Amino acid sequence: MEYIEVSIEITPFQDDYAEIVTAEISDLGFESYLTEEPYLKAYIPREQFKEPHLKTVLSLIPQTDFKVRYSLALIPEQNWNALWESSFEPVVIDGRCTVKASFHKGLPRTKYTIVIDPKMAFGTGHHQTTTLIIKSMLAHEKDIRGLQVLDMGCGTGILSILAAKMKAAVPVHAIDIDPVAVRSARENARRNRVPDRIHTLCGDASLIQAGKYDLILANINRNIILEDLSTYARGMKPGALLITSGFYEEDCAMIEAEAVRQGLEPLGSDSLERWATVTFRKLPFNL
Repeated sequence: MEYIEVSIEITPFQDDYAEIVTAEISDLGFESYLTEEPYLKAYIPREQFKEPHLKTVLSLIPQTDFKVRYSLALIPEQNWNALWESSFEPVVIDGRCTVKASFHKGLPRTKYTIVIDPKMAFGTGHHQTTTLIIKSMLAHEKDIRGLQVLDMGCGTGILSILAAKMKAAVPVHAIDIDPVAVRSARENARRNRVPDRIHTLCGDASLIQAGKYDLILANINRNIILEDLSTYARGMKPGALLITSGFYEEDCAMIEAEAVRQGLEPLGSDSLERWATVTFRKLPFNL
């Protein structure tokens, strides 16, 4: 299958602006997205692409804070898998967790191995925020066993698969607003032999069950986390943990302030190349 690559140049570029554009074009049939500053790159099967629809949607985005323009490129089918295989390197985190593709052979064994086949789907474990949350999960490894876990904004399901392999309570819940991500997460759960341990749903934070979770993993972005922190807090049991990422170090203060307003106590943070993660615990009652 041939794909169209739509490269949307965002000026000035910010991740928040890329998130806005992604949300606006998400109903047009794009199957995956890649951010390469100053571009948001979106991919869609050639036969499904309708340029007039894209023009209309982009023209309706208020361009007061930023401006957009786009270009198109055809990605031939015969080059796509070769491109991914040549660029996708395995990721080893803290010597205990490997994220790799099925074509990677002869790697040193680690305690946890997650197989994610690169294709027209996003989330291969290379992003700094994924690494940060995996590091946090490894730090809480002994505590995760038996916990009811939610992977909010699950993408390809790497974090929920790791939680399942860490023997979290069955099922681990995985939620994503993108149906392509949901399908990919389900495929990867089967690929990693944990399909019965993960329940994947398509939707937003409104699906979170009140008082249900011992651990919520939220690797999304600053604005969505700020908007949904109250919902995360309602979904957490007293003493439950929330591990957040998807934002920069300079965003930590505002996220921590909002979390405290929702009865969450900051436990610690970490950063990698300006990206940050912050872990919170739900207090028994609001202060």
